Amino acid sequence: MARYGTVDAKGRYLHWHDLRRRLPAGVDKEAVWVAVKLARQSLLKPIPLNAAGGRPFRFCTPDTVESTLHAIDRLCAPSLREGGFDLSSHGQREQYLVETLMMEEAISSAQLEGAATTREVARDMLIRERRPCTEDERMVFNNYLLMKEAKRAREEHLDPSLIFRFHELATHDTTQPGVMPGEPRQGDDVVVDRDGDVAHRPPAARRLPERLEALCRFANENHDGRDGRMFIHPAVKAIILHFMIGYEHPFVDGNGRTARAVFYWYMLKAGYWPFEYISISALLKDAPIQYGEAYLFTESDDNDLTYFVVYQLRIIQRAIDAFLEYVAAKRREYLELMDWLANMGIGRRLNHRQGMLLRQALKNPGVGFTAKEVKNLFDVSENTARADLRTLEELEVLVPLKAGKTVEFLARADASERLKRRLKTRRRGG
Repeated sequence: MARYGTVDAKGRYLHWHDLRRRLPAGVDKEAVWVAVKLARQSLLKPIPLNAAGGRPFRFCTPDTVESTLHAIDRLCAPSLREGGFDLSSHGQREQYLVETLMMEEAISSAQLEGAATTREVARDMLIRERRPCTEDERMVFNNYLLMKEAKRAREEHLDPSLIFRFHELATHDTTQPGVMPGEPRQGDDVVVDRDGDVAHRPPAARRLPERLEALCRFANENHDGRDGRMFIHPAVKAIILHFMIGYEHPFVDGNGRTARAVFYWYMLKAGYWPFEYISISALLKDAPIQYGEAYLFTESDDNDLTYFVVYQLRIIQRAIDAFLEYVAAKRREYLELMDWLANMGIGRRLNHRQGMLLRQALKNPGVGFTAKEVKNLFDVSENTARADLRTLEELEVLVPLKAGKTVEFLARADASERLKRRLKTRRRGG
């Protein structure tokens, strides 16, 4: 009891599967496991959600994850400054963080579920709003709409209809047999398979209505720790919601995508705006076996959700680190762009989007832009995107070319010379 506690010497919350392999020879492994379990009993908090057998799920937050929870909170702190960039300023977010998570998460989530498409092809499809040509591309496109809906619905309470709406978007027009978009499974023949064995058998379909209602009540309850209420950190609660959708497995297919959408929905609802820019699926797909084990460890050890919480927070910590590196890189790009525009004498005339389009047009004569592409690339309205393109047309950098109902703005071959002449004429006139 004195030597072995909740975590090991390196702070790891180990399952028996891993613990027994790490203990030195000659140690009574079963006795160590008993000591570990006893140490955890006083920390584990039950939640009002039960496993299929009726026993409640429980969780704790070991010291090893508290630093990640603190890092998540700091992302939203008004006083936070990262390399001179104020993360709390909406205006600076619009300047620096051009692309949201929508595209990256949509692509990575589909790849996690087995979609065989490259990031480049998928991203080009989303930017151009090209119709999906394959089932894999359809999955990416659906995920993109799903993430947008999770963001839009962040002010709503969770209810089964919202879960079904997420699933309908995730599986729209799928050709997978037996999948009914937005409809729960009706039978109990749906299982989670792992290497040919049944890894998880979800609760009976007849109990889904009451179980989903209980899950929604839990999601909508206030867990701020005040007035006798239980405290659950919002990120931990979002992870629990993610787990429970996977555990209930309410659909024939698309459960993972729906679960991750619920996670993002809750994080954005709780005010963690950086998660509009952070993709967890990009990291989950790098280690899908560990992702699956986090589910299995919880279910095989007295419904201890801590395994899944610890794993997901480890993924989130890596995603935060990547996000902050992205912020620093985007800030450098922005400052470089502003210096470039200032040296050309148009630093005050163009915004950052127009500056980025200008640089791309000058570097790539003949490249074409449409309002829809610019809208999706910068996450702005189509009218704003069209105004950006018209501004570059006025500078004689782009020339509009109508193709059917679509107007494409092409970068002139002599755009650089035309721009220099126009700016020189303006300076003389001024």
